[in-house]
Amino acid sequence: MTIPGEPKHSEALRLIKIAMGQLKKVQDMIENNEYCPNISIQLLAVISILKKANTKVLSKHLETCVREATETCEVEDKIEELEKIFELLERTY
Repeated sequence: MTIPGEPKHSEALRLIKIAMGQLKKVQDMIENNEYCPNISIQLLAVISILKKANTKVLSKHLETCVREATETCEVEDKIEELEKIFELLERTY
């Protein structure tokens, strides 16, 4: 549930800010020619956080937009949107 005055995707935003900090660390590691596996581990950590952020966004979409669509009987558009997202997820996960 969203707290009044708080961004709808505050948890996803928090995760994205963490990922941005980690990505800056990866950039520094690359610029300093650090050990390749260590760079890779940090990149995988960033990817993991971004996946979690995406899950938070989709969960919020289900809680808000899709729930609202079910109440107004406009579900088909939301289902099509989610089907497209699932197709994209198949390519990225």
